[in-house]
Amino acid sequence: MPRLRQISVVGLLAAIAVLAACRLDMHVQPRQNPLSRSDFFADQRSERPPVEGTVARGELREDTYFYTGKAGNSPGDSMPFPVTKEVLQRGRERFDIYCAPCHSRVGDGNGFIPSRGFARKPPSYHIERLRKAPLGYFYDVITNGFGIMPDYAAQIPPRDRWNIVAYIRALQFSQNATQADVPAGQAVPSEPPKFRGEPGSGATLPAIEPETAPGTSAKSEDRR
Repeated sequence: MPRLRQISVVGLLAAIAVLAACRLDMHVQPRQNPLSRSDFFADQRSERPPVEGTVARGELREDTYFYTGKAGNSPGDSMPFPVTKEVLQRGRERFDIYCAPCHSRVGDGNGFIPSRGFARKPPSYHIERLRKAPLGYFYDVITNGFGIMPDYAAQIPPRDRWNIVAYIRALQFSQNATQADVPAGQAVPSEPPKFRGEPGSGATLPAIEPETAPGTSAKSEDRR
């Protein structure tokens, strides 16, 4: 029995050694670290350029206008997809995150950052020059930057840039609308929202009463 136990212990140790060696080979295998030197290629660079004539998956970008906002060398003045309520809501959300700190939530250039002594105040979107600017101009500025404004190409994907552009145009309409632009039956100014209970404390969101059709009450709407 002692002899058999000794053989078992030796066999177990041998198995552990073999398995450990396999694990080591899997972890420390022949490979190149990023930007390391390689003796395989003549230029000694392990990082290789893409094969000529190939395009990475998802990077074909056949719709030039969608990705540049330009028709030829000039900015276009149309949206590459229909503008819906969802597009404007998404544009408002992205605008409030990335643009409002400088441009303010109404686009007049009186954002939080300029109010703290920023060297140059952004122009208002509501001046005549920018009201007449084509939509592709705003897309190009978001993509490539302008003056001291950096580009936001890395932070904002192309579709969200267009969503922001649509919302900027909506902001311009909202600040420069006339009575003729108001739909029939729409009150000016609009009725303020009605809240259920308290309007919120900042830590909690307000509960807004749903809109009711004429001749019905909020309670009947709730029962429905």
